[in-house]
Amino acid sequence: MSELLTLGVSHKTAPLDLRERLSLTEGRAVSALRELTDAPDIHEAAAISTCNRTELYLIVSDPIEAESTALGVLTRQAEIRPTELLGHLYSLRATEAARHLLRVTAGLDSMILGEAEIQGQVKRAYELALVEGGTGPILNRLFRGALAAGGRARQETGISEKGVSIPSVAVELARRALGDLSERRVLMVGAGETAELVARALVARGVNTVFIANRHYDRAIGLAQRFEGSAVRFEDLPEQLEAADIVVSATNSPHHIVERDGLEQVMKTRQGRPLLAIDLAVPRDIEPACREVAGVSVHDIDDVQQIVERNASGRESESRRAELIIEAELDRFERWLAALEVVPTITALRERGDEVVRRVMAENENRWEGLTEADRERMGAMAKAIASRLLHEPTVRMRRAAGNDDAYEYVSALRELFGLDVETVPEADGRANVTELHRKSS
Repeated sequence: MSELLTLGVSHKTAPLDLRERLSLTEGRAVSALRELTDAPDIHEAAAISTCNRTELYLIVSDPIEAESTALGVLTRQAEIRPTELLGHLYSLRATEAARHLLRVTAGLDSMILGEAEIQGQVKRAYELALVEGGTGPILNRLFRGALAAGGRARQETGISEKGVSIPSVAVELARRALGDLSERRVLMVGAGETAELVARALVARGVNTVFIANRHYDRAIGLAQRFEGSAVRFEDLPEQLEAADIVVSATNSPHHIVERDGLEQVMKTRQGRPLLAIDLAVPRDIEPACREVAGVSVHDIDDVQQIVERNASGRESESRRAELIIEAELDRFERWLAALEVVPTITALRERGDEVVRRVMAENENRWEGLTEADRERMGAMAKAIASRLLHEPTVRMRRAAGNDDAYEYVSALRELFGLDVETVPEADGRANVTELHRKSS
């Protein structure tokens, strides 16, 4: 029987330096998905990688083997030893794994309750897995349900009503450090969704000029125009750092963009003016050693937690309302999954009955030498009728259970009692795999 398995780390279990090593950029995510789906025990796979978490969602036939395989994929991608994940890695199965994805998508497991960005990040992770052929019927249904439930949680409750997000908290951090930001010169490094949200939050604080640097200069131009800023080429970054009061970096680069040696040279030209650097990227864009450069104050993604805790109060009741939406979607998913497994189980059960009839008829072939062909056919039909009658009541009860809370128990019990090896494949031709019956030794 296929089972949902989730393996990952998050801001709740792992420090930033470990999370950034496990981070899956798009290229690494594609490689990981291909390696996972090539494994015999893994049938479907999707990977979510954000500044707060890296998680694998898998449909597997053997959870123990699949977990070992997935752990190997993660550690090879990160170039670390498996022992380095002890105490940081979590593994969830079945209902708990599904509930976790639903809560993540709704922003209930985020560093910031109701975080807006995670919905889009989950959507892009799902789309990547879909394009790469990593998902199948079960993950498709789960991710679509999670995205729908996440949207409902934000629309129908107040978990996001304060507009708290990582970009907005980053700007609040800058305001606390420097006071009025309206006269400050800000350099944005990156032109993606996070950079756009930061730029919007800065404009709301009265910052009139936002300089945006990115390797894709055309995207930098488009974003700068939207916020009345100026685009600069990526190779001009050192010069722009010399003039900036604040630098906010949020790219998908796998390597450091700002390093200590280069920043030390920049600071020598600033005549003692301090520089506030806010790094929202994972892996980090700004080398951690830059904290040691005189006049530079560096804040990374984990530093926003202090402000987050102050903003989280007063939304507990809204969080409980959102949890009810999550549980309702989880119930729908489990009912769908149980019903999905009923049909192939019934098919396998019927095939098992037919197999028993064929086996017994073949074993007793030599005892019926005097029977005519018509007698043999009548005996075979009677044997099939007996098997059908015996299996009728279990079949009826299975069909009635489809969609009910006890469907899973019926499916599991029948497969165990009758030794059924069923591969659940929706929209298939109705056939099922049945393990061969073994003859007793004479």
